[in-house]
Amino acid sequence: MLYLSLYFKTYRQRYYELLNEVCLTGDWEIWLDFFADAVIHTATQAVKTAQQLMKLSAEDGLRINELKRISGSANLIHKAMLERPIASPNWIQERTQLSPATVNACLRELEHLEIVKEVTGKKRNRLYSYLGYIRIMSEGTELPR
Repeated sequence: MLYLSLYFKTYRQRYYELLNEVCLTGDWEIWLDFFADAVIHTATQAVKTAQQLMKLSAEDGLRINELKRISGSANLIHKAMLERPIASPNWIQERTQLSPATVNACLRELEHLEIVKEVTGKKRNRLYSYLGYIRIMSEGTELPR
């Protein structure tokens, strides 16, 4: 989860200035300080992201438990979508060993709860996205303008 490239792209000018300084003077220390700052910043963001994902998983798990009759199957799907936040019903069925009818019924309920969303708009070869997971993983991945 350490996406150092984004940090280097964000601070591209400074990155190249420091590399040029290394070439001119051989002084690696300032560039290594910059690199260490990148690791610290990125690791801090990764911890924050992991904490947010854990919180989302727990909150959604509680909401899924309210489904009563199908909560067990829906929780299996939820767990599978934590592993693969964009998934097809076929993959979910293989991963959970649930019947196609059960997977589709649970996905409809999870969609009703706004936990997942069907993203293709098709009747066949559908894909479902775990909305909160994708939102959290996307935060902070854009370059500043």
